[in-house]
Amino acid sequence: MCLKGFVEGGVATVVAGCSTHPLDLIKVRMQLQGETTTFSHQLRPAFAYSSSTVTTSFHLSPTPRVGPISLALRIVHSEGLPALFSGVSATVLRQFLYSTTCMGLYDLFKQRWTDPETKTMHLTKKISAGLTAGGIGAAVGNPADVAMVRMQADGRLPQAQRRNYKSAFDAITRISKQEGVASLWRGSSLTVIRAMIVTASQLATYDQIKETILRKGVMEDGIGTHVTASFAAGVVAAIASNPVDVIKTRVINMKVEVGRLPLYNGAVDCLMKTVRREGFMALYKGFLPTVSRQGPFTVVLFVTLEQVRKLLKEF
Repeated sequence: MCLKGFVEGGVATVVAGCSTHPLDLIKVRMQLQGETTTFSHQLRPAFAYSSSTVTTSFHLSPTPRVGPISLALRIVHSEGLPALFSGVSATVLRQFLYSTTCMGLYDLFKQRWTDPETKTMHLTKKISAGLTAGGIGAAVGNPADVAMVRMQADGRLPQAQRRNYKSAFDAITRISKQEGVASLWRGSSLTVIRAMIVTASQLATYDQIKETILRKGVMEDGIGTHVTASFAAGVVAAIASNPVDVIKTRVINMKVEVGRLPLYNGAVDCLMKTVRREGFMALYKGFLPTVSRQGPFTVVLFVTLEQVRKLLKEF
């Protein structure tokens, strides 16, 4: 019974992830728009007797900002149509590791915490289940998340600076060799926080709205109910998670070179620099494609999940 929840969730998330991958790629590219690597650092020699300092700086001119449709057309024109599916192998791996764990654990919590008399689970318990499942799933799937973001963002770099990963496994192997195994968990705190927010808001909202619709007799338990509840859940998840997602994307995509100062010294530093240079609304960069992706993703996810549950009902 417990294993079935993981299988159902895994199949549904892989289908949803692959079908909405181009929207996710556009979201990542938009979140990186306006990012600059021009930072001056005042460095003081460790054994200096004077107050002299050394200033180091490096610069990469940001790409002009464009909307999601224009960006998609630009990607197709400059990189080809298959570029919209760059990193799809990492998406599949991420869904297997991260989303399967999230969905399976959430289903397990539902079985344990659902009231046997009313057959429902209180909203606070749904949120708690989502937070816990999301956090554990993110920790498991972070290497695939790092690979996915880098593969999706690679096309925006000049040819000489592209990483040109062949697959998710190639990306993970090269990252661990060149930057150390620990780099596969770069931004993991942000990934965990985002996953907790997304999973809690997405799964709890879906279950709550679905239960409300059925209880009040607005619709029957069918495709209409599943689509309505899942789309609402996708919008709520997008609004709640976008700021964390922007910071996570930038920290994960950051290129670290030996002998050069990193662009960001962690999540808080990235947050401060982003807001200071680009304004608070920079935290909602890529929001339109996030909603455009999160809505269809959640709809495909839960509609597929409900159908898979019907198919596996007898097992």
